[in-house]
Amino acid sequence: MANSAGAGGKSAARVKKLNETKMILRQPILLAAVVLTILLLLLFVIYPLIKILIFSLTDAEGNFSLVNLGTILSTSRYLRVFGRTMLLGLVVAVISTFIGYIFAYTITRTNVPGKRFLKTIATLPILSPPFILSLSIIFLFGKQGFITKTLLGITGNNVYGMGSLIVVQVISFFPVAYLTLSGILSSIDASVEDAACNMGASRWHTFWTVTFPLSLPGIISGCLLVFIQSLEDFSNPATIGGEFSTLSIEVYQIITGSYDMQKGSVLALLLLLPAVAAYLFNKYWVGKKSFVTVTGKPTQARKLIDEPHIKWPLFAVCLAVAAVIILLYGSVIYGSFIRTWGYDYTLTLDQYKKALAYGWDSLKNSMVLGLISALVGGLFGMVIAYITAKRSYYGKRFIEISSVLMFAVPGTVLGISYVLAFNTKPLVLTGTAVILVIVFTFRNMPVAIESGTTTLLQIDNSIEEASTILGADTGYSFRRITLPMLRNAFFSGIVYSFTKAITAVSAVIFLVSARWNLVTSKIYSLFDQAKYSQAAAFVTMMVVILLVFIGIFNGVINLLLAPRSRVPQAKSEKTEGTK
Repeated sequence: MANSAGAGGKSAARVKKLNETKMILRQPILLAAVVLTILLLLLFVIYPLIKILIFSLTDAEGNFSLVNLGTILSTSRYLRVFGRTMLLGLVVAVISTFIGYIFAYTITRTNVPGKRFLKTIATLPILSPPFILSLSIIFLFGKQGFITKTLLGITGNNVYGMGSLIVVQVISFFPVAYLTLSGILSSIDASVEDAACNMGASRWHTFWTVTFPLSLPGIISGCLLVFIQSLEDFSNPATIGGEFSTLSIEVYQIITGSYDMQKGSVLALLLLLPAVAAYLFNKYWVGKKSFVTVTGKPTQARKLIDEPHIKWPLFAVCLAVAAVIILLYGSVIYGSFIRTWGYDYTLTLDQYKKALAYGWDSLKNSMVLGLISALVGGLFGMVIAYITAKRSYYGKRFIEISSVLMFAVPGTVLGISYVLAFNTKPLVLTGTAVILVIVFTFRNMPVAIESGTTTLLQIDNSIEEASTILGADTGYSFRRITLPMLRNAFFSGIVYSFTKAITAVSAVIFLVSARWNLVTSKIYSLFDQAKYSQAAAFVTMMVVILLVFIGIFNGVINLLLAPRSRVPQAKSEKTEGTK
C-alpha cells in the first residue's frame, strides 16, 4: 500500500510538472524568461567550470592527461599547502561558529541591554571592505604597531603568520555563523524550552537536552559556510599570512609568477572540490535535517533569561568581541588621517589626497561596475526566484542548482575559469568591463535568489491569479504585483551584490586590465609597497561609499516599488457618510 501511495504521489507530481510545462510554453514572456535563464547559466556558470575541469586534465596538446595532477599530488609542498588550507578552514569554522552561537543565543534568549548595538557589530564585518582587518592588525601589532611598539616597547614584532590569519578570518566570518544561528534559534518554539523548565530542569540542562539538539542543523550549517568562506579567502592570506601560504595564494603565485596556467588550474581544482562539496552537503543534506519545532498554532511569548549568572557572562563575551572589532576598525580609520604610522601621528588629509591621485579611476570603475552588476543581478535574481518558487516544470532543477553554484566556487577558481572560457573566440571578453560585470552578477546573485525565493513562498498564489483573471499578462502581474512585494528581498540582494562587487579581490585578480582596474587591486598593490596609510584611506572611503549607496538604494527602492495608490480609510468613510 505504501509503495502504491508513493508511486501515485510521484505520478501526480510528474503530471503536475508536465501540465505546468505546457502552461509555460503557452506564455511567451514566461517561456522567454526560462529559456534565457537556462542559456545564460549554461554560458556563464556551467561552461567556465567545465572549461577549467577539462583544461586541468589535459596536456599542452589538448590530450587527456593526469601528469599535472600527478605532479601536484606528488609534490610535498603542495600537499602541505592543501593540508594547511583545510586545517585553517576547520579551525576558523569551529571558532567562528562558537562566537556566532554566543552572539545569537545572547540576542535571542537573554534579557541584555544594547541588542541593537550587538546586532550591528555582529553584521559589520560582512559589509566591510577586504584588507581592513589585516591592516588593523599591522597597525596595532606590527613592527611599528601602536600596542607592540608604542605601549609595550616591543620592536621588530612579526605579526604575519597563521595566528594573525586565524584572528582576522574569525572576525571576518563569524557573522556568517551568527546570521544562520540567530534564524534557527528564533524559530524554535518557546513552549518546548519552557516545558522543560516547568518540569524542573535547570537552564543548563534545558540547553543541552533541548536547545542545543534543536539548533544542531544550524551549527553544522554555520560551520560549513564559514569553512567555505575560509577556503575562498584571498585578501587576508595575501596580506597577513606571511609564509603561511594557502591554496588560493599558491594558485595566484603559480599563474602570475611561473606563468603555468595548467598547474594553476589543477591546484584551483583541488580548491574547488572541497568548497563545492561542503556547499552542496550543507544545502541538500543539512538543510533537510531540521529539528526546529515550528507549527501553525499560536505560541506564548518567549521568556527571556534574566538570571544574572547567565546573561551577564554572555553579555561580557559579546562586549569583549565588540570591543576588539571597534578597536580594529577604529585603528584603520585613525590610521588614514596619520602622516606616518609609528613615527609621526600628526593628523593630516594627505593620505586621502595621495590615494585619490593614485587610484581615483579605479575607485570610479569599482563604483560604476558594482552599481551595474548589483542592479542587473538583483533583477535577474528576482526573475530566477519567481520562475523557481512559483512554477514546477522540466528544467527547474537545473536552474535551482546552477544559479547558486557560483556562491560555492572560490574566487580564484572563478577568475581562472573565466580567463580560460572567454579569452578566445567566439566570445572574447577578457580585458573588458563586460566580463567584470558578468562575474559580479553571477557571483553575488545567489543571495538575491535565496531572499526572493523565501519571500515568494510566503505570497499566496491567489493574488497573482486574481490579476490574471482580470486580464493582466504574466509580465504585467510580475512587475506591478509580485515585484513590489519583493521590495525587501530586492534591497538585500542589490546591497549584498554592490558590497561584494566593489570589495571583490580573488574573483577579479586575473580579470582586471589597464583600462578597467579596480580599487581592490590598487589597495593590494599598496600593501606590496608598504603604503599602509594610503591603503587605510582607500578602505575608509570604501566604507563611506558603501553606507551612502545603501541609503540611496533604500530610498530609491522604496520610491519605485511602493504601492501605486493608497486610499486613506478615514477619508473613504467620511465620503460615504456625506453621501
